[in-house]
Amino acid sequence: MLFMKHVVFILMFFCCSQQSYSQEKFTVNGYIKDSLSGETLIGANLSVKSIDKGVTTNQYGFFSLTVAKGTYNVIVSFIGYANKEFDLKLEGNKTIDIELLPKNFIVETVTVVGRKRENNVKNAQMGKVELSMETAKALPAFLGEVDILKTLQLMPGVRNAGEGNAGFYVRGGGPDQNLILLDDAVVYNTGHLFGFFSIFNSDAIKNVSLIKGGMPAQYGGRLSSVVDVNMKEGNLNKMQIDAGIGLIASRFSIQAPIKKDKASFILSARRTYIDALAKPFIKKSSDFYGSGYYFYDVNAKVNYKVSEKDRIYLSGYFGKDVFAFRNKSRSFNTDIPWGNATATFRWNHIFNKKLFANTSLVYNDYNFSFSAKQNDFFIKLSSGIRDLNVKSDFDWYTSPEHKIKFGALFTYHSFLPNILTAEQGSTTFSPNNANRKYANEYALYIQDDWEIGKKVQLNYGLRYSSFQQVGAYKNFTTDANGNKLDSTIYQSGQTVKLYGGMEPRATLRYSINETSSVKAAITRNLQYIHLVSNAGSTLPTDLWVPSTLRVKPQVSWQYAVGYFRNFKNNMFETSVELYYKKMRNQIEYKEGYTPSLKDPEEEFTFGKGWSYGSEFFVNKVKGRMTGWIGYTLSYTWRKFAEINGGNKYPGKFDRRHDMSIVSTYSLSTKWKLSGIFVYGTGNAVTLPERFYLVNGVLTQEYSSINKYRLAPYHRLDLSAIYTPVHKRKRKYTDNWVFSFYNVYSRQNPYFIYFDQEGGALNGDLRVTAKQVSLFPIIPSVTWNVKL
Repeated sequence: MLFMKHVVFILMFFCCSQQSYSQEKFTVNGYIKDSLSGETLIGANLSVKSIDKGVTTNQYGFFSLTVAKGTYNVIVSFIGYANKEFDLKLEGNKTIDIELLPKNFIVETVTVVGRKRENNVKNAQMGKVELSMETAKALPAFLGEVDILKTLQLMPGVRNAGEGNAGFYVRGGGPDQNLILLDDAVVYNTGHLFGFFSIFNSDAIKNVSLIKGGMPAQYGGRLSSVVDVNMKEGNLNKMQIDAGIGLIASRFSIQAPIKKDKASFILSARRTYIDALAKPFIKKSSDFYGSGYYFYDVNAKVNYKVSEKDRIYLSGYFGKDVFAFRNKSRSFNTDIPWGNATATFRWNHIFNKKLFANTSLVYNDYNFSFSAKQNDFFIKLSSGIRDLNVKSDFDWYTSPEHKIKFGALFTYHSFLPNILTAEQGSTTFSPNNANRKYANEYALYIQDDWEIGKKVQLNYGLRYSSFQQVGAYKNFTTDANGNKLDSTIYQSGQTVKLYGGMEPRATLRYSINETSSVKAAITRNLQYIHLVSNAGSTLPTDLWVPSTLRVKPQVSWQYAVGYFRNFKNNMFETSVELYYKKMRNQIEYKEGYTPSLKDPEEEFTFGKGWSYGSEFFVNKVKGRMTGWIGYTLSYTWRKFAEINGGNKYPGKFDRRHDMSIVSTYSLSTKWKLSGIFVYGTGNAVTLPERFYLVNGVLTQEYSSINKYRLAPYHRLDLSAIYTPVHKRKRKYTDNWVFSFYNVYSRQNPYFIYFDQEGGALNGDLRVTAKQVSLFPIIPSVTWNVKL
């Protein structure tokens, strides 16, 4: 009832804000597409300069604009495409599809834009980054593998989780506080090779957007950011093949029409082959024969235009990592497989020229397993999470001044905590610790993007979410020593605990002039699912847990304000953003935690956190040389009653200074050069300060939590892309990518350990701190081909 009162208030506020016009009005709607592939373009701009009105396509390339009867000059633009300008005579409602030509297929006299560049100052949205795949592919890549998550880590306010790691932290939040979506499916583990590569295959990706401030009401369930990734739909006009061969992995992608202009598909696959290359060199007699590692992932998507008003999409992602270690001399084997699987069915329906809807059915499954065998003893540990989700979203283009978006979602969660089983000979050890947890998650939202006037734009909305832990579940009552005294049994579907709350969101833009504006945002977020880790990075061993009787939802308020300005006819985009975020019900393991057969909840402790900082960004978007400089000054703190004596301490995500310099230079039609330099304050760590001998055993006394810092992290990467111009016309185009990771071979610290030399009895015992670094300079070469 409370949510409905808020919705009624927003609708009344919206209706009262409508202006009455005596002129007759009509609506033009349709899709904006790539003229070569037929792919719809997300975020393309259609503007009518004479009345200073415009609209941006939604997630499916759809637009709708209502204006008075008349003839208008219309300009359509999108990143990396030629502008399209035409006259539109509007004497009635009209449906048109607009096609734009990619810049790679145009003559030099045609104007090409990055995007509607004044969006930096005109749009009310704060902290949003639109990443083009062309930009990501032009930058140096670790071992030649293009990685969109590592590219996003180069933006201010986004920091990496460590050397080579795909995990990332946004504005002082943990890795679990980022909502990562692939075609509406939540991705719970984004890393291959223990986090060194992300799961996203660049050949299959169409669009990537990051929102780190002013999260719109349509998104929820996380505190810090949203990374929304959309897969390509498949070429509607002709068959297209993309392939690449690198040092450690190869990839292959095929897309083609099933029925021209009606249906198409894309199938993309990638696999490492370190195991296959090494296998011939390992003799069968070797102790380590059978050891190896590989990962693979497959992206697939089919779309079908049922009618002018209906389209359906079916997409899926399937990825797996397999690590195996064999040691015959010690009769020891271990296997660690883990992986994600997602499937999404989406139905687009146009109710009328102003109302667009999408309904999605989503399945996703994440599983991790660890098994080891020595002689006749076998042990296995497994965990995972599985979701079934249904959601509907509506875009209602009521007028040029208002775009309403509203929707609802329901998710059924099934959590599999750490389950341990073991065998020795004929004896099976299977403790009763398979305490599965189940939950229902609900959300309703409504938001309005309101252009109040030329100077003021307001995006405001309200989200109501709730989380219901349900049975089957058994809750134990314990004494001070953890001994079980009694239990309460909840039947299947019975409510165990219910949480919920309002999440208001608002962002405001005030235009100072045509080239500068001031923006402000305030958001409240609730998070019901938590990643509990005993390490500083996202590893497959980290455990996802729901909000329960013991575990409360995380809550955050974020406040942000920024100044945005463009220079030299939008050649340079600049911004300064300040933010403050406070968080409640943060989760950590208790001090001294060691894994056990207990329910992990019994080892949790709860506290609060807060972060604040400033972000500076300069982005050159035109000319032969493009790129950006980003700098972040930030502070992140945590405070737990049961950790560090109840005193505040720097969070493991705290990094005082963080800077990225990124540049791409088009040397000629054949050569494109790029470089990346990154610098960051060293990670906060807890180290032993004193060593004692107690009964001949060396004992450590540790400092307060995160009292020390590792050495600063910095690195330079360079790359060159060579596109040969063949004398004879060929059916394919190709290029060579030469990359150098860590050019000056900086030995960045990965972790510190203490080495013991000598002995106490001899009086020459020495304890020395030693640094472990992962990567020196790493050259790589990749050959890409497109047919």
